[in-house]
Amino acid sequence: QVHLVESGGGLVQAGGSLRLSCAASGRTFSANAAGWFRQTPGKEREFVASSDWSGINTDYVESVRGRFTISRDNAKKTVDLQMNNLKPEDTAVYYCAVSRYSTLVKFTESYDYWGQGTQVTVSS
Repeated sequence: QVHLVESGGGLVQAGGSLRLSCAASGRTFSANAAGWFRQTPGKEREFVASSDWSGINTDYVESVRGRFTISRDNAKKTVDLQMNNLKPEDTAVYYCAVSRYSTLVKFTESYDYWGQGTQVTVSS
């Protein structure tokens, strides 16, 4: 079992930055892929970024590539999402997740553990 808690969301103006952090507790983390997803009302949860177990390999949805960076610290059991040059369309509830797989995965069905979500609002 893994328990995930996100923090760092908030309100920011367009062009600003936020850093989301996700702390994991439990036995599973350092050997597992981790990711960030987001969701807006009435829409399906969307893949944002993922990291393999090592943190060396990462993947992003095209709309955030070059602006967002995912990183992890397996010793501390944390996975962060640095978000720069934020846009109003980035507004969403952001969720961190841990997968049963160790390699990069971007599908919600591949993730077994989810945090409660943190709201990010970007004003224009």
